[in-house]
Amino acid sequence: MAKNENKTTENEASVEDFLNTVKDESKRADSFEVKQMMERITGHPAKMWGSSIVGFDVYHYKYNSGREGDMLKVGFSPRSTALTLYIMPGFDRYEELMSKLGKYKTGKSCLYIKKLENVDKAVLEELITESYNYMTEKYG
Repeated sequence: MAKNENKTTENEASVEDFLNTVKDESKRADSFEVKQMMERITGHPAKMWGSSIVGFDVYHYKYNSGREGDMLKVGFSPRSTALTLYIMPGFDRYEELMSKLGKYKTGKSCLYIKKLENVDKAVLEELITESYNYMTEKYG
């Protein structure tokens, strides 16, 4: 496979314009809050990845198969069912934090939160920080 065949790539679309299209007022406010939190943690501006993911910073990966590409280090997307945060290393290494987080669901690298008020924001910030630092140590 050729380098960077990902459908989801960083682009120059406006993050603010995208977030302002979120119909649910509460989810829109939560999205802007998560954006500010991730900008503060990473020291990087929000960038659109594809048409519906807001990402921060970038890392380059290369698999044994030869496939390689670029991906966001942390990010989120205001999906219809939940605010989805991308915690790229997954959650196994963060058991203690997850036990204190509050109400959420997870996928492999996805943290699903219905409303920010359902989680401890300080714990969420620590989770994002640890994930971001891990990705930065691993990939530069």
